[in-house]
Amino acid sequence: MSPVIFLLSALAPFVSSFPHPHKPPFFALAGDSTTAIQSSGGGGWGNGFLSVLKPPASGVNLGHDGATTVSFVAGGDWDSTLSYVRNHSAEYDCYVTIQFGHNDQKPAANISLAEYTTNLESLAKDVFKAHATPILVTPLSRRGYDNSTPPMIVENLAQQRTQTIAAAKAVHAPWIDLNLASQTYLDAIGQADAWTYNRIPNDTTHLNNEGGLVFGTLVASLISKRSGPEPQLRRWFDLNETIVRDLQEGMYVWPGTCSEEFC
Repeated sequence: MSPVIFLLSALAPFVSSFPHPHKPPFFALAGDSTTAIQSSGGGGWGNGFLSVLKPPASGVNLGHDGATTVSFVAGGDWDSTLSYVRNHSAEYDCYVTIQFGHNDQKPAANISLAEYTTNLESLAKDVFKAHATPILVTPLSRRGYDNSTPPMIVENLAQQRTQTIAAAKAVHAPWIDLNLASQTYLDAIGQADAWTYNRIPNDTTHLNNEGGLVFGTLVASLISKRSGPEPQLRRWFDLNETIVRDLQEGMYVWPGTCSEEFC
Protein backbone atom coordinates (compact mmCIF):
# COMPACT_ATOMS: atom_id res chain seq x y z
CA MET A 1 0.00 0.00 0.00
CA SER A 2 1.41 3.42 -0.93
CA PRO A 3 2.12 5.97 1.83
CA VAL A 4 -0.60 8.31 0.59
CA ILE A 5 -3.30 5.62 0.48
CA PHE A 6 -2.20 4.29 3.86
CA LEU A 7 -2.28 7.75 5.44
CA LEU A 8 -5.62 8.62 3.90
CA SER A 9 -7.01 5.50 5.58
CA ALA A 10 -6.20 7.21 8.87
CA LEU A 11 -8.50 10.05 7.81
CA ALA A 12 -11.64 7.91 7.55
CA PRO A 13 -14.81 9.14 9.28
CA PHE A 14 -15.23 8.83 13.04
CA VAL A 15 -17.18 5.92 14.45
CA SER A 16 -19.03 8.60 16.40
CA SER A 17 -18.96 12.05 14.81
CA PHE A 18 -18.64 15.44 16.42
CA PRO A 19 -21.78 17.30 17.45
CA HIS A 20 -22.77 20.32 15.40
CA PRO A 21 -21.18 23.30 17.17
CA HIS A 22 -23.32 26.36 17.76
CA LYS A 23 -20.46 28.39 19.24
CA PRO A 24 -16.75 28.64 18.47
CA PRO A 25 -14.71 25.75 19.89
CA PHE A 26 -12.43 25.85 22.91
CA PHE A 27 -9.85 23.06 23.03
CA ALA A 28 -8.31 21.90 26.32
CA LEU A 29 -5.34 19.70 25.46
CA ALA A 30 -4.70 17.02 28.09
CA GLY A 31 -1.69 14.76 27.79
CA ASP A 32 1.97 14.11 28.45
CA SER A 33 5.13 15.80 27.16
CA THR A 34 4.31 14.90 23.54
CA THR A 35 1.38 17.32 23.82
CA ALA A 36 3.04 19.86 26.13
CA ILE A 37 4.75 23.15 25.33
CA GLN A 38 8.40 23.09 24.23
CA SER A 39 10.70 23.08 27.26
CA SER A 40 13.90 21.53 28.58
CA GLY A 41 11.94 18.41 29.53
CA GLY A 42 9.57 17.98 26.64
CA GLY A 43 7.78 19.42 23.68
CA GLY A 44 4.82 18.21 21.68
CA TRP A 45 2.21 19.11 19.09
CA GLY A 46 -0.09 21.13 21.37
CA ASN A 47 1.07 24.68 20.76
CA GLY A 48 1.38 24.02 17.04
CA PHE A 49 -2.24 22.87 17.04
CA LEU A 50 -3.43 25.96 18.92
CA SER A 51 -1.58 28.20 16.45
CA VAL A 52 -3.80 27.11 13.53
CA LEU A 53 -7.09 27.96 15.25
CA LYS A 54 -9.10 30.80 13.74
CA PRO A 55 -10.26 33.36 16.32
CA PRO A 56 -12.53 33.45 18.20
CA ALA A 57 -11.77 29.72 18.51
CA SER A 58 -9.30 29.25 21.33
CA GLY A 59 -7.66 26.72 23.60
CA VAL A 60 -5.08 25.91 26.24
CA ASN A 61 -2.20 23.41 26.29
CA LEU A 62 -2.32 21.47 29.57
CA GLY A 63 0.16 18.77 28.56
CA HIS A 64 2.40 17.79 31.48
CA ASP A 65 5.90 16.37 31.09
CA GLY A 66 6.09 12.80 32.36
CA ALA A 67 2.34 12.46 32.89
CA THR A 68 0.40 9.21 32.86
CA THR A 69 -3.34 8.61 32.99
CA VAL A 70 -2.86 8.21 36.75
CA SER A 71 -0.52 11.09 37.60
CA PHE A 72 -2.44 13.58 35.47
CA VAL A 73 -5.45 13.00 37.72
CA ALA A 74 -3.61 12.59 41.03
CA GLY A 75 -1.52 15.72 40.50
CA GLY A 76 -4.49 18.00 39.86
CA ASP A 77 -4.04 18.52 36.13
CA TRP A 78 -7.35 16.85 35.34
CA ASP A 79 -9.23 19.08 37.77
CA SER A 80 -7.63 22.07 36.03
CA THR A 81 -8.72 20.69 32.66
CA LEU A 82 -12.34 20.36 33.77
CA SER A 83 -12.19 23.84 35.33
CA TYR A 84 -11.20 25.27 31.95
CA VAL A 85 -14.20 23.50 30.43
CA ARG A 86 -16.59 24.87 33.03
CA ASN A 87 -15.18 28.39 32.74
CA HIS A 88 -15.50 28.47 28.94
CA SER A 89 -18.72 26.55 28.34
CA ALA A 90 -20.92 29.65 28.25
CA GLU A 91 -19.09 31.17 25.28
CA TYR A 92 -17.63 28.09 23.59
CA ASP A 93 -18.38 24.52 22.60
CA CYS A 94 -15.66 22.77 24.59
CA TYR A 95 -13.50 19.87 23.43
CA VAL A 96 -10.86 17.99 25.41
CA THR A 97 -8.13 16.10 23.56
CA ILE A 98 -6.80 13.18 25.61
CA GLN A 99 -3.45 11.67 24.60
CA PHE A 100 -1.40 9.44 26.87
CA GLY A 101 0.62 6.25 26.55
CA HIS A 102 4.31 7.20 26.35
CA ASN A 103 4.73 7.08 30.12
CA ASP A 104 1.89 4.69 30.97
CA GLN A 105 3.76 1.91 29.14
CA LYS A 106 6.93 2.29 31.23
CA PRO A 107 7.43 -0.45 33.85
CA ALA A 108 8.03 2.16 36.56
CA ALA A 109 4.49 3.49 36.09
CA ASN A 110 3.02 0.08 37.03
CA ILE A 111 -0.05 0.68 34.84
CA SER A 112 -1.40 -2.36 33.01
CA LEU A 113 -2.96 -2.09 29.57
CA ALA A 114 -6.33 -2.86 31.13
CA GLU A 115 -5.88 -0.04 33.65
CA TYR A 116 -4.71 2.31 30.92
CA THR A 117 -7.84 1.58 28.90
CA THR A 118 -10.15 1.98 31.89
CA ASN A 119 -8.45 5.25 32.83
CA LEU A 120 -8.99 6.65 29.33
CA GLU A 121 -12.64 5.64 29.45
CA SER A 122 -13.02 7.37 32.81
CA LEU A 123 -11.45 10.59 31.52
CA ALA A 124 -13.74 10.61 28.50
CA LYS A 125 -16.78 10.04 30.70
CA ASP A 126 -15.77 12.98 32.90
CA VAL A 127 -15.68 15.20 29.83
CA PHE A 128 -19.13 14.06 28.74
CA LYS A 129 -20.43 14.78 32.26
CA ALA A 130 -19.04 18.31 31.94
CA HIS A 131 -21.16 18.73 28.78
CA ALA A 132 -18.09 18.83 26.57
CA THR A 133 -16.73 16.51 23.87
CA PRO A 134 -13.71 14.28 24.48
CA ILE A 135 -11.40 13.48 21.57
CA LEU A 136 -9.19 10.50 22.29
CA VAL A 137 -5.86 10.74 20.47
CA THR A 138 -3.62 7.74 19.86
CA PRO A 139 -0.06 8.58 20.99
CA LEU A 140 2.30 10.46 18.71
CA SER A 141 4.85 8.10 17.16
CA ARG A 142 8.40 8.13 18.41
CA ARG A 143 11.06 8.63 15.74
CA GLY A 144 13.22 5.56 16.33
CA TYR A 145 13.97 3.55 13.17
CA ASP A 146 14.87 -0.11 12.68
CA ASN A 147 17.66 -1.56 10.52
CA SER A 148 15.52 -2.58 7.56
CA THR A 149 16.00 -1.23 4.03
CA PRO A 150 14.75 1.42 3.99
CA PRO A 151 14.62 1.95 7.77
CA MET A 152 11.09 2.02 9.19
CA ILE A 153 9.67 3.37 12.44
CA VAL A 154 9.85 0.97 15.39
CA GLU A 155 6.22 0.41 16.40
CA ASN A 156 6.64 0.54 20.17
CA LEU A 157 3.28 2.19 20.93
CA ALA A 158 1.09 -0.27 19.05
CA GLN A 159 -0.68 -1.57 22.15
CA GLN A 160 -1.40 1.92 23.43
CA ARG A 161 -2.79 2.84 20.02
CA THR A 162 -5.10 -0.17 19.99
CA GLN A 163 -6.33 0.42 23.52
CA THR A 164 -6.93 4.14 22.99
CA ILE A 165 -9.21 3.31 20.08
CA ALA A 166 -10.90 0.58 22.14
CA ALA A 167 -11.52 3.03 24.99
CA ALA A 168 -13.04 5.57 22.61
CA LYS A 169 -15.34 3.00 21.08
CA ALA A 170 -16.37 1.69 24.50
CA VAL A 171 -17.71 5.10 25.57
CA HIS A 172 -18.77 6.26 22.09
CA ALA A 173 -16.26 9.11 22.03
CA PRO A 174 -14.63 10.63 18.94
CA TRP A 175 -11.03 9.64 18.31
CA ILE A 176 -8.20 10.36 15.91
CA ASP A 177 -5.37 8.01 14.98
CA LEU A 178 -2.36 10.28 15.37
CA ASN A 179 -0.12 7.27 15.95
CA LEU A 180 -0.88 5.75 12.56
CA ALA A 181 -0.82 9.08 10.72
CA SER A 182 2.46 10.24 12.27
CA GLN A 183 4.14 6.86 11.81
CA THR A 184 3.10 6.70 8.16
CA TYR A 185 4.44 10.20 7.51
CA LEU A 186 7.72 9.43 9.32
CA ASP A 187 8.16 6.19 7.37
CA ALA A 188 7.66 8.12 4.14
CA ILE A 189 10.15 10.93 4.82
CA GLY A 190 12.89 8.78 6.37
CA GLN A 191 15.14 9.09 9.38
CA ALA A 192 17.30 12.05 8.34
CA ASP A 193 14.34 14.35 7.72
CA ALA A 194 12.37 13.00 10.69
CA TRP A 195 15.20 13.82 13.07
CA THR A 196 15.13 17.50 12.07
CA TYR A 197 12.02 17.64 14.30
CA ASN A 198 13.96 16.45 17.39
CA ARG A 199 13.88 18.84 20.35
CA ILE A 200 17.60 18.16 20.82
CA PRO A 201 19.73 15.97 18.50
CA ASN A 202 19.27 12.63 20.28
CA ASP A 203 15.68 13.16 21.49
CA THR A 204 13.51 11.08 19.17
CA THR A 205 10.38 11.51 21.30
CA HIS A 206 9.89 15.25 21.78
CA LEU A 207 9.47 17.96 19.17
CA ASN A 208 11.12 21.30 18.52
CA ASN A 209 8.98 24.28 17.55
CA GLU A 210 8.96 23.33 13.88
CA GLY A 211 8.02 19.75 14.67
CA GLY A 212 5.29 20.97 16.99
CA LEU A 213 3.81 23.02 14.17
CA VAL A 214 4.03 20.16 11.67
CA PHE A 215 2.36 17.60 13.92
CA GLY A 216 -0.05 20.16 15.37
CA THR A 217 -1.19 20.79 11.81
CA LEU A 218 -1.53 17.03 11.35
CA VAL A 219 -3.77 16.80 14.44
CA ALA A 220 -5.93 19.66 13.18
CA SER A 221 -6.16 17.99 9.78
CA LEU A 222 -7.22 14.69 11.34
CA ILE A 223 -9.92 16.40 13.38
CA SER A 224 -11.02 18.41 10.37
CA LYS A 225 -11.23 15.38 8.09
CA ARG A 226 -13.13 13.38 10.67
CA SER A 227 -15.68 16.01 11.61
CA GLY A 228 -18.13 14.86 8.95
CA PRO A 229 -19.37 16.22 5.63
CA GLU A 230 -20.53 19.53 7.12
CA PRO A 231 -17.99 22.27 7.92
CA GLN A 232 -18.47 21.89 11.69
CA LEU A 233 -15.00 22.16 13.25
CA ARG A 234 -13.25 22.41 9.90
CA ARG A 235 -14.07 26.08 9.51
CA TRP A 236 -12.24 26.93 12.73
CA PHE A 237 -8.84 25.75 11.46
CA ASP A 238 -6.60 28.02 9.40
CA LEU A 239 -4.87 25.20 7.55
CA ASN A 240 -2.41 25.62 4.71
CA GLU A 241 -3.78 23.06 2.25
CA THR A 242 -0.40 22.65 0.55
CA ILE A 243 1.13 21.61 3.86
CA VAL A 244 -1.79 19.30 4.62
CA ARG A 245 -1.42 17.68 1.19
CA ASP A 246 2.33 17.23 1.66
CA LEU A 247 1.73 15.56 5.02
CA GLN A 248 -0.81 13.21 3.48
CA GLU A 249 1.46 12.38 0.55
CA GLY A 250 4.54 11.78 2.67
CA MET A 251 6.42 14.86 1.46
CA TYR A 252 8.86 16.40 3.94
CA VAL A 253 7.61 19.61 5.55
CA TRP A 254 9.83 22.17 7.26
CA PRO A 255 7.89 25.28 8.36
CA GLY A 256 11.03 27.42 8.39
CA THR A 257 11.28 27.18 4.60
CA CYS A 258 7.60 27.26 3.69
CA SER A 259 5.77 30.18 2.15
CA GLU A 260 2.46 32.00 2.47
CA GLU A 261 0.35 32.03 5.63
CA PHE A 262 1.79 28.88 7.25
CA CYS A 263 5.01 30.60 8.28
